[in-house]
Amino acid sequence: MTVTIDQYKQSKNQWISRLVLGFAFVIIGTLIIVIFSPYRPFFHGITDTLGRLVLTGFLILSALVARKSSRLNQYWQVLFGLFILALTVSLDFWAAGFMQNVLNVPTNTPGALALEKIKSASIAAFVVLLLTKLSGVGLGSVYIQRGRLTKSLMIGFAAFIIAAAGAIPMSQLLFSGKPVEWSVLIQWLPWILLFVLGNAIFEELLFRGLFLRKLEAFYGKFLSNCLIVLVFTGLHLGVTYTRDQMLFLVILIPLAFLWGYIMQKTDTIWGSVLFHAGMDLPIVFAVFSNL
Repeated sequence: MTVTIDQYKQSKNQWISRLVLGFAFVIIGTLIIVIFSPYRPFFHGITDTLGRLVLTGFLILSALVARKSSRLNQYWQVLFGLFILALTVSLDFWAAGFMQNVLNVPTNTPGALALEKIKSASIAAFVVLLLTKLSGVGLGSVYIQRGRLTKSLMIGFAAFIIAAAGAIPMSQLLFSGKPVEWSVLIQWLPWILLFVLGNAIFEELLFRGLFLRKLEAFYGKFLSNCLIVLVFTGLHLGVTYTRDQMLFLVILIPLAFLWGYIMQKTDTIWGSVLFHAGMDLPIVFAVFSNL
């Protein structure tokens, strides 16, 4: 089979474009969730606020320009996804500040921490689902669909149960959890479930749900998952609830890839949400035990 010069140039240009897009996605995504983190932002006060507004404005403007351009149209959904990510984490951050500074909502009780996660999940769900629909694509583009629901739920529940069985010893081994009476754990159970489910929905929707399909058109399933893992890992840099940050990341990275793989294989988000929620149980036990 003979490859013409024009075909060679076209193939080369496609690879260059994909390389640039991949770097841009990782850099901008990391900027959003590390520098303008909803938990540990690099800047404070007016500098942080202006930075978030400028970045969010730049991304929505870039997405709209790309949508109208015949040459750049194929990239607009990725840019729009980054805009949704930036908007969501900023709204989540501002809402947390409003709850603490204006409403004086406490942050040192299991109920308050669970409420914080439900707030984050609600904001993410509202923004992602609304803007996805307004962009003209269906909710299946973010894996909110039936898919292979039975298979997905079976995987999710099995992983959740296995994780729950070892959650208490793992919380003490990896996250400095303190021994807690069973009667206290039972009292915490509603807050624990709300916390882990809220956090799992927030993170699965904002990362794998939002970007897997958008990136697959350029990189296929495997590389798309890898790119998202790189950005997702940045959200967990500098966490204070683990004994060993490096060990935590070594465990987190394959788990994050597995959650994406399950979502791709089952074509729905729910199994990954349940699996993710189960893996958060040791962290929540440790955090609650140290309040």
